[in-house]
Amino acid sequence: MLASPSPALLTRLLKDFPGPAVIRSIPEIPPTHHPRQDAAPSSESTREPSGGSMLGLPGRRLPSAEFLLLLPFLLLLLLLLLLPAAPAPHRAAYKPVIVVHGLFDSSYSFRHLLEYINETHPGTAVTVLDLFDGRESLRPLWEQVQGFREAVAPIMAKALQGVHLICYSQGGLVCRALLSVMDEHNVDSFISLSSPQMGQYGDTNYLKWLFPTSMRSNLYRICYSPWGQEFSICNYWHDPHHDDLYLNASSFLALINGERDHPNATAWRKNFLRLGRLVLIGGPDDGVITPWQSSFFGFYDANETVLEMEKQLVYLRDSFGLKTLLARGAIVRCPMAGISHTAWHSNRTLYETCIEPWLS
Repeated sequence: MLASPSPALLTRLLKDFPGPAVIRSIPEIPPTHHPRQDAAPSSESTREPSGGSMLGLPGRRLPSAEFLLLLPFLLLLLLLLLLPAAPAPHRAAYKPVIVVHGLFDSSYSFRHLLEYINETHPGTAVTVLDLFDGRESLRPLWEQVQGFREAVAPIMAKALQGVHLICYSQGGLVCRALLSVMDEHNVDSFISLSSPQMGQYGDTNYLKWLFPTSMRSNLYRICYSPWGQEFSICNYWHDPHHDDLYLNASSFLALINGERDHPNATAWRKNFLRLGRLVLIGGPDDGVITPWQSSFFGFYDANETVLEMEKQLVYLRDSFGLKTLLARGAIVRCPMAGISHTAWHSNRTLYETCIEPWLS
């Protein structure tokens, strides 16, 4: 868009260009007398006709025929320059993004994800919460929920249009608990990135490091004890062969799933349903989440056969709102093969396919 000319420029242009009214008053100009070269010049014969004097404008030369032909176009250009510049099209700002890390992670792990968001959604306010990093991520999940709640509340309060949550691995369970306990949350999209939403039951490297003498078949002896529930991993350990112990001992997963009665169940379900959209991401090559379908609310039955979300009791009973969300079309499932557990937040294809479309 051309900028409006300065007053000084317009004054100079108008000084040199005669206006339309002047053009209409130009009289017929008599032929000029040219004296012989050898004749003595006189003041009369050497004076060129002055268009300015004939037009009543002293010192102004008469415009050429070519100029007169171009003058309407020059006047139109001046008119366009004088018009106010059209305002730039307004683009609504993107909603703020809050990122919650997983077990043994820190904010540094999400540098690639932050770059992707800045490239595709420039200007987005992205907060990677730097809480319970490293070994601190083993703290009981309810303790972590309280800490993250204090961190996200002021961000949500300033975001009148809502926020997006991207929560990785164990962080996905922290975020789901936040959605349950925060009465006035304004989360538009909750993106659960390879998170054991229905629990974990598998011999992974970090379990062997934490409990070197226990296998998954007998880890319930530790996790379903008061001492074991002091570890975040045990808060979502879900042994399908000891379901009764799980329901009675689990101080976290059984509660946010609504699998065990508690006084806040109705309020938590109402809060969870304030969510705009639930995006579930996971895949068969994850290598950590066991079964990997737990990322989509699927899980083992007593025979270790994986039952999909729609066959789980928490869905059939709609104990915390999962069935209601699906009925209103608010659940998106995005399975991706070929991605290991530690690469979910740094894979560009995964970002463009499963995350970027929901960060409006």
